[in-house]
Amino acid sequence: FCDVNGDYRGSDYEIHRAPGFTNYTTFSLWDTYRAAMPLMTILHPERMPDIVQTMLHIADEQGRLPVWHLWGNETDCMVGNPGIPVVADAIVKGIEGFDREKAFEAIRKTAMDPGRGNGLRMEHGYIPCDLFNEAVAYDMEYALADGAAARAAEALGRTEDAKYFTERSHSYRNYFDPATRFMRGRDSKGGWRTPFNPFASTHRADDYCEGNAWQYTWLAPHDVEGLVGCFGGREEMLGKLDSLFTVSSVVEGAETSPDISGLIGQYAHGNEPSHHVLYLYTMLGQPWKTADKVREVLTTLYHAEPDGLSGNEDVGQMSAWYVLSSLGMYEVEPAGGRYWFGIPLFDRAEVKVPGGVFVVAAKNNTPENRYVQRITLDGKPYDKPYITHGEVMRGGVLEFEMGPEPALWYDAPATGK
Repeated sequence: FCDVNGDYRGSDYEIHRAPGFTNYTTFSLWDTYRAAMPLMTILHPERMPDIVQTMLHIADEQGRLPVWHLWGNETDCMVGNPGIPVVADAIVKGIEGFDREKAFEAIRKTAMDPGRGNGLRMEHGYIPCDLFNEAVAYDMEYALADGAAARAAEALGRTEDAKYFTERSHSYRNYFDPATRFMRGRDSKGGWRTPFNPFASTHRADDYCEGNAWQYTWLAPHDVEGLVGCFGGREEMLGKLDSLFTVSSVVEGAETSPDISGLIGQYAHGNEPSHHVLYLYTMLGQPWKTADKVREVLTTLYHAEPDGLSGNEDVGQMSAWYVLSSLGMYEVEPAGGRYWFGIPLFDRAEVKVPGGVFVVAAKNNTPENRYVQRITLDGKPYDKPYITHGEVMRGGVLEFEMGPEPALWYDAPATGK
């Protein structure tokens, strides 16, 4: 979004002359921070410095990082602080070409901005549903952005900031109702929103955003251990997660959100808040369930026709999920710096990276052999359920050996952890 010499019109409505970077726009960040931007760090790392520079200049010009910039203008469309995970991700992954300390200051300034419900959150510890629309969605997105801010602070050695944002990233826990085992609206007096129906949706006019309680209960990718604690243990959470895919796909209400689409039970692949959910099984020690569900989505909810996406493409997010998932991995934790394993779709895929070529190979890969038996990296046994960004960017051969029976090739987390 600039002239050939770099001049661009900023969000302060001024012309910025020869800024020294290529300015970008159309930041559908509520969607793209989840997979499209992380994929960009792999496929086009050379563009990331300019993208981050653009976002830092936006923060200078409008006082905070972008939410949803279109043609250089802030639309404030969607909820939370989705610019934070993108900038934090660049810091954590060691991407160069921008001032890392300035970047963190932009993160911090944005995270402390009291607008868009965040002031209520800082006052009450969560956003009360009687004081703000879409309170649960806003708070949970703010919480995961705080988690990303904490990871960036850790990478920069800012211990106090890391501690502060980690603690604040737990605000979502206030919405967990142990009686229903759902995330549920809570008012300014601490009471629950009633009546409550986890299948209900009123588009952009309830406690969620383009979703319902079934979908939002899992939106804590930065704090899966804390989410396990909410449920009372790993087995309890796994049981509830299993039910997500088997309950009725009916979304109830007179004005339900049209964005709740691509349904398997109440899992909604057609909209972004669900995109990390399938990988929770790998994080909880049952990777074969991730494999089953990811293969189902890859082969039934994507196809090469005009209606080949199960929801809005959202500036690349739906496709980016497919690309990463077909490579057998997904960045679940915002700014986590690692990709959790699922199941590779192809026998062999090659990605050009700074270190050469990163190869993902699948041995004995058939529809029946859908379960990972073991993994090697450059011929050596690999016993982790994820691969780091640094390992990907160095290049090498990641080989999955596939088989017909569920298997666990890494140490599963202890129950309740």
